[in-house]
Amino acid sequence: MSWDFFFGVFLFLLLRWLSLLYNLLAFPHLRPAPTPGRPTVSLLVPARNEAENLRRTLPTLLRQGALEVLVLDDLSEDGTAEVAWALGKDHPGFRLLRGKPLPRGWTGKNWACWQLAQEARGEVLVFTDADVLWEEGALGGLLKALEGREMVSALPRQEAEGLGVQATVPFAMGGLFSFLPYPLLLALRVANGQVLAFRKEAYLALGGHLAVRGEVLEDVALARRARRYGLFLAPRLFRARMYRGYREVVAGFGKNFLEIHLQNPAVLLGSAFYHLALYTLPWLFGRWGLGVLGVLERMGVQWATGGPLLPALLAPLSPLFLLPVYLRALLPGKRWKGRGLP
Repeated sequence: MSWDFFFGVFLFLLLRWLSLLYNLLAFPHLRPAPTPGRPTVSLLVPARNEAENLRRTLPTLLRQGALEVLVLDDLSEDGTAEVAWALGKDHPGFRLLRGKPLPRGWTGKNWACWQLAQEARGEVLVFTDADVLWEEGALGGLLKALEGREMVSALPRQEAEGLGVQATVPFAMGGLFSFLPYPLLLALRVANGQVLAFRKEAYLALGGHLAVRGEVLEDVALARRARRYGLFLAPRLFRARMYRGYREVVAGFGKNFLEIHLQNPAVLLGSAFYHLALYTLPWLFGRWGLGVLGVLERMGVQWATGGPLLPALLAPLSPLFLLPVYLRALLPGKRWKGRGLP
């Protein structure tokens, strides 16, 4: 490949470095804080086939000092309800809800979250995925961030086990930290559905999950409806383990990668080539300096987001591991946890 091509790669890496350095200084962090008596909080967990995750995460939710912790068993087939009940039955604020059949036009998660919101009694609604582990002081820190805002989204530390997961999940989830500076991420309403907090009156005024019922990226859709929104790094407060294996990565990311790329196949394919050009091709064509520059940038992202350095060292392989995800995103008939997507 020509010198001009790799000079372009250098310029794109330089832009990523500038965004990384800016965000290291400007991206706000959540820090642990005691849970106050007011406002009252409902912690809401949509759960479909999450028995294994709940064994690890539900006890950390029950210790946060919220008014209540609600788990909705969304017609699970792995004993999710039994595990949740065994863990929470002795906690005074715990409730286990049985999900209703999925209506036409809804995604499963949005339907589960809407049912949870209808049952919640708190002044603040916090939706959290069943695979997110909450550290001590997490709820207090989240509530401090919500002061003066309608909605807040937090970015947990991403945990990954196995080569395929380590090469993909931190790469994809952490990539935005060096892609655009924080003010642009905020303006675009980048959000993370793993941890979303709302003032209840604001959530209802926005239309809640009913208003975004068919959206795969419901977190972004809700953030775009909010006037006062906050996005925070929170690796000290939350840890997420999204996928247990590479096949789950392909299915999970594959269901929403097209939506992330503006539902445009050309943008999706452009993203695949962009990442190959920045992180893989320099090594294949002997441009060692560019290759090292890309790995060092990813090391900075991992340091900023609280993750280990190994995924950064895998950055030259990450675009290759993500190729099946891009392919799955282009194919019809996407399913997740046994359900087709609308």
